[in-house]
Amino acid sequence: MKTGIKGVRRLSATAVTAAGAILVTGAFAAPAQAVTPKAAPAKAAAPKAPAITAAGGFAMNNGTGKAAFSKAADTRRSMGSTTKIMTAQVVLSQKKLNLDTKVTVDKAYSDYIVAKTASSAHLIVGDKLTVRQLLYGLMLPSGCDAAYALADKFGSGSTRAARVKSFIGQMNTAAKNLGLKNTRFDSFDGIGNGANYSTPRDLTKLASSAMKNATFRGVVGTKSTKQKVTTKSGGYRYMSWTNTNNLLGSYAGTIGVKTGSGPEAKYCLVFAATRNGKTVIGTVLASSSVANRTADAKKLLDYGFKV
Repeated sequence: MKTGIKGVRRLSATAVTAAGAILVTGAFAAPAQAVTPKAAPAKAAAPKAPAITAAGGFAMNNGTGKAAFSKAADTRRSMGSTTKIMTAQVVLSQKKLNLDTKVTVDKAYSDYIVAKTASSAHLIVGDKLTVRQLLYGLMLPSGCDAAYALADKFGSGSTRAARVKSFIGQMNTAAKNLGLKNTRFDSFDGIGNGANYSTPRDLTKLASSAMKNATFRGVVGTKSTKQKVTTKSGGYRYMSWTNTNNLLGSYAGTIGVKTGSGPEAKYCLVFAATRNGKTVIGTVLASSSVANRTADAKKLLDYGFKV
């Protein structure tokens, strides 16, 4: 019996010891390996802003109005024929506008071109063009004769000089209404008299507003056109115009807008393009050549689509 009891006690002790061993093993089990948090993917470096030859430049997301690029964006400069964006804007904002209304080409318009050695739509005295056709002549070949015809048509007054002055007044009123604080017009075509200026930011805002009009968009997005016009004798002739904006056909997605140049303005371009639902719109003023203003615009468009 004693032997049995001792055996039982030994078994009990062993069990306790075993239980203790189990408890100890549980208490000092190998710690769970620490989970290293996954590193956040490296953020792509922001694209470097481009260098442009133009003295001033600005580009923005047309949908949000957020600036993408700015270089002397609020410095006033001569803007050359980018003035004609406002010429078109004022015409298209006329009450009860009929784009099919015909306007007769006056000798004063062709005389003006000769006197100013200005860019021309080659309008022929006595021909009758619709307002729509004059807008093509204004914006594609940058016709100062077309600009004169439109200012004469849509200004008010008993004399041509009064009508032109009235039209330029409408241009300045429109600029004020758009909040273009650094813009002033003293001409209908950009051949100014010392007080025709704007800035890259203001011109971009103006173009953004003008591009809301379907007729304007249709005109400035046209690379070339052939228009049938009525002659003085009642017959017809065809006028062919090619857009001076070299971005059309050379930069995918380009939808406008307008070139400008001059001794003081140098080479200017207001531009816009759309890709994957995003529209970038902007301006370069006082670039050094036609080629460079186009290259500058392409750089700003590329950058605008990245940021």
